[in-house]
Amino acid sequence: MSTWYKIVKNVSTDWKHFGDVKSSWRNSDNVGICVVFDISNNKCRLIAYINYRSHKVFILHILSHAEYGKEGWKNDCECD
Repeated sequence: MSTWYKIVKNVSTDWKHFGDVKSSWRNSDNVGICVVFDISNNKCRLIAYINYRSHKVFILHILSHAEYGKEGWKNDCECD
């Protein structure tokens, strides 16, 4: 997670939309209102909400593959 944090800290002020996020962290996906990042050499998923206007990134969940697969996190991302 420290690598993710360093990257986000340095570039999140430049993010205006998901395409900018994807350019910074290629292993990311837009899911509902959230962005899912593969972190720790693909061992975990970090679920975040990004407010592009204020350049703030809110970590909602850090999950193992098993926890991620249960999909409870989707409730926080307004997924149907």
